[in-house]
Amino acid sequence: MMHSVSKISIAELTKLIDYLVIGHLTCDIGDTSNHLGGTVTFSGLTAQALGMNVGIITSASPELDTSSIKSIWIKNKISTQTTTFKNISNGSNRIQYLFQVADKIKEDDLPEFDPPPKIVHLGPMADEVDPAILRRFPDSLKCLTPQGWLRKTDKNNVVKLKQWKDFDYHLSQADIAVISVDDVQRDEDIILKMASSIPIFVVTEGFKGARVYWNNDVRFIRAPEVKYLEDTGSGDIFAAAFFCRYLKTKNPWEAGRFAVQVASWSVERKHLNSIPTEDEIRRAKMEVIP
Repeated sequence: MMHSVSKISIAELTKLIDYLVIGHLTCDIGDTSNHLGGTVTFSGLTAQALGMNVGIITSASPELDTSSIKSIWIKNKISTQTTTFKNISNGSNRIQYLFQVADKIKEDDLPEFDPPPKIVHLGPMADEVDPAILRRFPDSLKCLTPQGWLRKTDKNNVVKLKQWKDFDYHLSQADIAVISVDDVQRDEDIILKMASSIPIFVVTEGFKGARVYWNNDVRFIRAPEVKYLEDTGSGDIFAAAFFCRYLKTKNPWEAGRFAVQVASWSVERKHLNSIPTEDEIRRAKMEVIP
């Protein structure tokens, strides 16, 4: 069942939010049980672990069990169904199925935020978030994980790549975007066009690491060797870690180094146990990747 962290008013709560993440909570179908997922879950919990006061704007069935994130404020646009995925991955390749999608999230679905959140993160899962929401937050650090705008399904419910219409315009309205190289089927021409459309652009490459594009420069940050168990949510953990570290340091290279570390360690655990621990966060702030 859907939970809320407090009975105080929405107006009072919105004054406390540092990190606002918008997108669908999902039901992720596992081999033996289902799990709560979605960018808002993994990024939200990561931002919270990094000391941020987190709020989620989402749409899902009220029957979705959100007890595992009950410490985070959730504003839910009630839907008759919950966005439901099944992920099959071996760390290098992934097949993803999308079976149903909750209602879209539009600008009018948001409450007023005064003061605005320090970070606003649009994290669509299935083309459900209106990019125009960004214009509501001119004074926030505006961050995107665009994967959900790049997805469609075939007749067998398999997730496929689709063209993101007007991506250059939408990216130009934000400050930072993070994608996976697989989100664009490793198309380097599209990656370069996207990178030229936004101040900071990051491309994750799984177990290899990530590229950070900034100020007409690009640097590759190599990931440490880890023992792979599961990578669901690792990209969302990376993104939140990058956004939060950049807010703190204003240094994209440092933010990338930090995010690569915590996201790499996350694949050694399953499901929401992959959220970075206090010890990992402390280590990632100090360690330098050789």
